[in-house]
Amino acid sequence: MNSTSTHQEFMNSITAKNIGETEFLQAVHEVSDTLLPFIEENPKYKHNKILERITEPERVIIFRVPWVDDSGIVQINRGYRIEMNSAIGPYKGGLRFHPTVNLSILKFLAFEQVFKNSLTTLPMGGGKGGSDFDPKGKSDQEVMRFCQSFMTELFRHISHLTDVPAGDIGVGGREIGYLFGQYKRLKNEFTGVLTGKGIEYGGSLIRPEATGYGNVYFAHEMLKTKNESFKDKIVLISGSGNVAQFAAEKVTELGGKVVTLSDSTGYIYDPEGIDREKLEYIMYLKNIKRGRIKEYADKYDVKYVDGKRPWLEKGDIALPCATQNEINEEEAKILVNNGCICVSEGANMPSTPEAINIFLNHKILFGPGKAANAGGVAVSGLEMTQNAIKMNWSREEVDAKLKTIMTDIHNTCIKYGKEADGFVNYLKGSNIGGFVKVADAMIAQGVV
Repeated sequence: MNSTSTHQEFMNSITAKNIGETEFLQAVHEVSDTLLPFIEENPKYKHNKILERITEPERVIIFRVPWVDDSGIVQINRGYRIEMNSAIGPYKGGLRFHPTVNLSILKFLAFEQVFKNSLTTLPMGGGKGGSDFDPKGKSDQEVMRFCQSFMTELFRHISHLTDVPAGDIGVGGREIGYLFGQYKRLKNEFTGVLTGKGIEYGGSLIRPEATGYGNVYFAHEMLKTKNESFKDKIVLISGSGNVAQFAAEKVTELGGKVVTLSDSTGYIYDPEGIDREKLEYIMYLKNIKRGRIKEYADKYDVKYVDGKRPWLEKGDIALPCATQNEINEEEAKILVNNGCICVSEGANMPSTPEAINIFLNHKILFGPGKAANAGGVAVSGLEMTQNAIKMNWSREEVDAKLKTIMTDIHNTCIKYGKEADGFVNYLKGSNIGGFVKVADAMIAQGVV
């Protein structure tokens, strides 16, 4: 049986069990496409049906979240926790509060998280969770009441030894604080059950910056293989939240010029570059005022494009830091034609399969999210360690450990992704590199 028919048969079986779960099926398709040839060459993984087992969550929890808004009206949302794989450690992965949250999106994120966490080399399994609750436009009191209701159910399923959630889209420091406070009240214990906590109550330095910084560190390692760097490069970044902000900060520090940021309404293009002073305004705008990116364009009199993404602009490096499937085939072609030499994913699965094919066919540097944006969960793992040993590391110590982890992930990608002509297929390298550790642990633990 050839690999094409094997892959098609595998996907047919997965599709039949996960009907309508588009994002999850897309993630499985991308991973299995590179893994199946490797599995054929290593019969122990085939015999133990590791790929079939790794695509099936160990546990899926769905629950009702009732809460009362400021008008005294009862609202009802749906909560989720996907506990995907615990072969190498407790389930670990963020909580996302956004109207688009559904079972398919969370299963895709949890599946990706298994590989990402494995690549960090830290003892963390993969999970993901969240709710279709939208914190935008809600008062602090409404967000608090929702978080308390959400945790009143979730606390039964998590602990520092079982499942350690973190933040994601819509879940920042405010939400983590409310969730942690309710967990502490219900369990009557102070443990590191959540990461992304405030420094005052067990958080880690560098954790807010970690995903953005880590993405830039990974891109820097890729660029070094071509004797390139960020210095004097034009950089396109999407998003304007936590990941995008700190990616922009690190790019600027390394001598690059960030010219775009975006949100769900459109993007801004600042040809002079978003320097430190302008970035401080964006942090105020998005983190405190919770405004729209267009306000930056109005303030600095720069171009704003409504309803579009920044990939239409000319740049040397692209860092997609917003959400899934934000670079399509046409946009990928525009990036390549405009001279882009490197794409490093700060978001989860931001490039469609067609876009990825464009990047790989043109042999540009392409860092997939499971490798390139692993910095966030890596520092979450470091936060877990600090909580366990009841110590705090300095900013410099955590940043040094983050750099080392991202360099190690890059080396793993080269180990498993370097092809005969010398081209490094980082997608292949990250998929196989993340798979091997989990697969070997699953075999060692028997059929469980």
